[in-house]
Amino acid sequence: MAHPPSSIHQHTQQFLSSVLSQRGPDALPYTEDVKWLIRQHLLSLSESHPSLHHKTASFTHNDGRTLNLLQSDGTVPMLFQNVTYNIPVVIWLMESYPRHAPLVFVNPTRDMVIKRQHSFVNPSGLVSIPYLHNWIYPSSNLVDLVRNLSTYFASDPPLYSQRRANPNPNPRFNESGSSASVSAGSIRPAIPPRSYPPSPYVSGAGGGGGRIPSPSPPQRMGSGSYEDPAEVYKRNAINKLVENVHSDVTRLRMAREGEMEGMFSAQAVLREREQEVLRGLREMEREKEGLEQQLQMVLMNADVLEGWVSENEGKLGADLLSLNVDDAIVPGDSLSKQMLECVAADLAIEDVVYALDKSVQDGCIPFDLYLRNVRLLSREQFFHRATSGKVRAIQMQAQVTSMASRAPSYGV
Repeated sequence: MAHPPSSIHQHTQQFLSSVLSQRGPDALPYTEDVKWLIRQHLLSLSESHPSLHHKTASFTHNDGRTLNLLQSDGTVPMLFQNVTYNIPVVIWLMESYPRHAPLVFVNPTRDMVIKRQHSFVNPSGLVSIPYLHNWIYPSSNLVDLVRNLSTYFASDPPLYSQRRANPNPNPRFNESGSSASVSAGSIRPAIPPRSYPPSPYVSGAGGGGGRIPSPSPPQRMGSGSYEDPAEVYKRNAINKLVENVHSDVTRLRMAREGEMEGMFSAQAVLREREQEVLRGLREMEREKEGLEQQLQMVLMNADVLEGWVSENEGKLGADLLSLNVDDAIVPGDSLSKQMLECVAADLAIEDVVYALDKSVQDGCIPFDLYLRNVRLLSREQFFHRATSGKVRAIQMQAQVTSMASRAPSYGV
């Protein structure tokens, strides 16, 4: 009992949703971002070609790797000399699908063989047509692929029936879908044979339903005449034109891919330079903010100093010109006075040593005099620095004692 189309479509949806949603070691090797598109491609293919059935199977690569992949197995209709034939095919969706084209094999039954030296099918059954070579993601799809297969199969059928002992070169299929016995010297198919039932696509015009055309002898047209040579020439010319266009498209694509690679490289360099410019701009902005803060501090200090000068300028009056700068700052105690004298002497000796260095470089004083003076000054500078260190320690101790005396005492 045949299932209604809606039931078959629903079953296909459930099957695809189940296998594409699996996780873990049994998950199919397709990336998550394309699984929905794969499901849509297969559903569209089921609607347009119900003779193709989807399932999962193990595929072995040339390097020995075995993967569990999706495949569409069934027949593709082909119109040849006003008779519809069905070519058994297997469409494998590789792990890189749909970014790369699938693999298509013709799968002859035991009563069929692959045509030798075929233009787009090799002896192992692998199909190679321009649509597969020019596969473009995401516009290319399985429905257009099967339509192209039908068109190319019609222009040059890839399969034909095997020779038999009886005089009929094209055996008919019986009710079980297999042909009569084959002679011992018949050619075996290139792919392991599989049995297919009679296809519903075969039309009965001329009583030729189910037959696969044979390349030899030439097909007879009408009342015993051979195929028109003009049609053969036209078909060969079209095939040659398609090959030339395909080679031109391939060369053009390779040239454009090279240009695109160069543009991508230039884009990467420009992006790196953009990052460097942005980093430099951020550093300059940070430096600008730091300089603005320093400028604000300088302006504030200048305002403070100007205010102090304007406040104390009137107090001095006529004594401003006779003011001694050494008397402008008076130490608060004897330790501060001693610290001021030591630091001033240290800095003065530092200036004298610098002046001696310049003099000996310019040749103003002899070198032995330079060494003698530097030795004396260094000794004196050492004593001043030692004294300032001791005074600083005494001042720190005095500050700690003063803070301790001011701290409130709590009773026990």
